[in-house]
Amino acid sequence: MTPMRVGLSTSTVQAARLVRGVDGIGVYTQHLREALPSLGIDVRGWFFPDATMTRLPGPGSPFPGSFAARSVAGLIGLRLDMASEVDVFHVTDYRVVRMNCPVVVTLHDAVPLSHPEWTSARFRWVKNFQFRRSGRYADGVIALSRAAVPELVEHFGIEEERISVVPCGVDPDWFEAVNSAAVDAELAARGLAPGYFLFVGTLQPRKNVGRIIDAYLALPEAIRAARQLVIVGRPGWHCEEEAFRLRAAMAAGQSIVWIDNLSDRAALRRIFAGAGVFVFPSLHEGFGIPVLEAFASGIPVVTSNMSSLPEVAGDAAVLVDPFDVASISDGMARLADDPTLRLACIGRGRDRARILSWENTARLTVEVYRRFA
Repeated sequence: MTPMRVGLSTSTVQAARLVRGVDGIGVYTQHLREALPSLGIDVRGWFFPDATMTRLPGPGSPFPGSFAARSVAGLIGLRLDMASEVDVFHVTDYRVVRMNCPVVVTLHDAVPLSHPEWTSARFRWVKNFQFRRSGRYADGVIALSRAAVPELVEHFGIEEERISVVPCGVDPDWFEAVNSAAVDAELAARGLAPGYFLFVGTLQPRKNVGRIIDAYLALPEAIRAARQLVIVGRPGWHCEEEAFRLRAAMAAGQSIVWIDNLSDRAALRRIFAGAGVFVFPSLHEGFGIPVLEAFASGIPVVTSNMSSLPEVAGDAAVLVDPFDVASISDGMARLADDPTLRLACIGRGRDRARILSWENTARLTVEVYRRFA
C-alpha cells in the first residue's frame, strides 16, 4: 500500500536552530517528525522562508513565498498548490494558509485571545487575526487536552465536532538513569545541593513564578535550609518583576538559584535528576510537557488544579490552587516532608508517563489524518 504523504510545518523547528533551544511547539513538531514514519507515514517537511532561515539548511523544503505573502494571497481566495505533493498537510502552529489539500492544524491553546494581558502588545491585533483565521482555514483541529476544547470553541469560533483531542508525550530517555557522577559535577558547578525544588519553563505571567517564589519563602526555615529553589527558564514577555525578584533574592543570600541560559538538553536532564520536588503551578497550559518529564524522571510533582494540568497529571501529583500562595507552599511542604506520599507520587507518575508516549501521540494523530486524507 502506498504510504500516506503528510506535509508537516517545520518552521518552528527551523527557527529553533537560530534561537536558544526549542520551545514546546518545536518539541511537539520534532517528535511527530520522528514518530510518524514508523506508522507508515511519508513525512515531508515544509517551512516559510525568511531572511534568517534561508541562510541555513532546514528540515524540509521552503514554501514559495513568505507567510505574509501567502496570507495576503489567501485573503483573495488563492490557494497554495500542495495537492500534488501531499495527501494532507499538518500545521503545528498558527501559520495556516489556504491550500488545495486537506489541512489539519494543532492549536496548542488560545492564550493570545483568552488572556491578551499575558502576551506582547506588539502587533497584537494582527497576530490575533491570524490566530482566529488558522482555525477557519483548517479541515480538522487537534487540541492537546480536553480542557482546551471549550476555549478553542469560544475564541476561535471552531465547531466542537471538528476538534480531536490528542495528548502530547514524553521521550523514552527521560526514564533512563542519569550518570550519578555527571549529575554531581553539574550540581557542583552550579552551586546546587541535591533535593531542591525545581521549576522549568520560560518566565512569563501564566507560569506563576512570582507565587512560586512567595510559596518557597513561606516554607518553614528548616525546609528552606535543606532544599533550594531552582528556577530554570529564560526571560519571556512581562517577566520584569519576576526577574528582579529572583536577582534580588540571590543577592540577599536566599537559597534561590535562577538558571536563565540553559539550552543543553543533557544538562537539563542532569538538573532534573538532582531535584527533589518539581513545582509547576501554572495558571494556564495547553498541555504541560514538563510535568511528564518530571514523572518519567522519578520526581514527585506539585502542579495546578486548573487548565489542562489535572488532566495530564491524573492521580500522580499533588494538585494546588495556583492563585493561593499558601496552597502552593503546603503542597511543596507535603512532598518535602512525607516520604510515603513522595513514593506514591513517584510510582504513579512513572506509570502515567509510560501511557503518554510520543508513539501514542503519533498514532492518534494518524487517525485524525485518515479522517480527511
